[in-house]
Amino acid sequence: MIAPGSRPLQVKFILPALTEATDPYWRPIKYALFPPLGLATLAAYLSPGDRAMIADEHVEALTLEDAPDLVVIQVYITNAFRAYRIADHYRSQGTFVCLGGLHVTSLPEEAASHADAIFLGPGEQTFPHFLDDFRAGKPSRVYTSASGRTLERVPPIRRDLIRRNFYLVPNSIVVSRGCPQHCDFCYKDAFFQGGRGFYTQRVEDALAEIERLPGRHLYFLDDHLLGDRRFAEALFDGMRGMRRLFQGAATVDSILRGDLIERAAEAGLRSIFVGFETLTPENLRRSNKRQNLGRDYKAVAERLHSLGIMINGSFVFGMDDDGEDVFRRTVDWAIDCGITTATFHIQTPYPGTQLHARMVREGRMLTRDWSLYDTRHVVYLPARLKPEALKEGYDWAYREFYSWSSIARASLHHGTLKHQGKHFFYAAGWKKFEPLWDLIIRARQLARVTPLLESVLSRVSRGKKEHQMGATRAIFPIISSGAVNAGLAANDGAAQPNSHIDVLARH
Repeated sequence: MIAPGSRPLQVKFILPALTEATDPYWRPIKYALFPPLGLATLAAYLSPGDRAMIADEHVEALTLEDAPDLVVIQVYITNAFRAYRIADHYRSQGTFVCLGGLHVTSLPEEAASHADAIFLGPGEQTFPHFLDDFRAGKPSRVYTSASGRTLERVPPIRRDLIRRNFYLVPNSIVVSRGCPQHCDFCYKDAFFQGGRGFYTQRVEDALAEIERLPGRHLYFLDDHLLGDRRFAEALFDGMRGMRRLFQGAATVDSILRGDLIERAAEAGLRSIFVGFETLTPENLRRSNKRQNLGRDYKAVAERLHSLGIMINGSFVFGMDDDGEDVFRRTVDWAIDCGITTATFHIQTPYPGTQLHARMVREGRMLTRDWSLYDTRHVVYLPARLKPEALKEGYDWAYREFYSWSSIARASLHHGTLKHQGKHFFYAAGWKKFEPLWDLIIRARQLARVTPLLESVLSRVSRGKKEHQMGATRAIFPIISSGAVNAGLAANDGAAQPNSHIDVLARH
């Protein structure tokens, strides 16, 4: 169905869930962290008279009995089959269906068979053009984001379409796109032009968006908040005095270089996601993660601890130099360095990446069942580990790192009793009280919890250096993890390793 002329449109934006809510293994806390900002960004391009809604199947049941003029579906690899079923349903009813996201960009021919139009790359550049074509009755089949990508003149996100009480962290924000690095395993590499597609908002626009958000806590879902030094410096300078508390992600080298991390701490940074990935240099070389080579990981941890910043470390198992000792070595290192929370991943060769291309050439891929590409399943043949050993080691790492004894041992790394207590309750609150979180989410009481989280994060108690940053005792955490800044407009909310937007607590 193509809308004639300038008649107001009825548009439905959909984020399909990986697992339906009726599944016995459904875990609300895994999916109720962040709202789908990418879809809310696209909605901002609609005309004032258009009617829009966002349906996030992670937090609410999806109704399929309606008949909108246009359906826009965000597709990431682990929800691809569900997305295709939804698309096929609406197309059979005569609704025009658009598909976009990382999976569509990686496998456009597969996605095109389920859509009237597909979007390749971020959507800020292409979605407005599509809307003009659609209203004129002549939409194209493929819209490709080319050079000249920018976040200038992007309209304010349609936060009025987001049900804040459905999310633990409704104050999520994105001020950049992509990452300046070019890692072989990164699913976003093609989406953001292999590191060449890293770009930021104007600082004044970012600060204006922050001012729109109520409360104190913010979560920056950017893949690399420190990726552009001049932008980050200006952003943190502008945030000083706002009394905000925020979390984000950065690379090992950016934390060690210069004083940018100190500026972030002064502006209110309280926890950070760091992609350590592997302790083996050869794995880093093979993965083209050169920004980690020769870096002192322990120095990263110590610098962050000295600033009172909690660490969520990311680690990948199953790289070609990993043997059976990798699990114990990694967990012991994380505990000994006082890493607060950790996200572990089984290496997953996503289609469209250099890693996937190499695995295909070597005949090592085991399945094309995209629902298994969640970094919890083994979908390829490891070089030095049997698939079952890799899976067992991954499961063991989570159990061991989040055992009561390990949490206590890691907390002792810190120099003061108050900092030790903060670490202990933060880590334990996330992994040991998941049933309580699920109960709160099912009862739709997250709005009551958010102020508590803000007050908890604002009371960091520290020693000499730490006193400057205020006092916090984290009883319940909001860990650095990834979720859904995705869609056509931004990043993808799938379970991708090495991107803090994607690494929800996976186990």
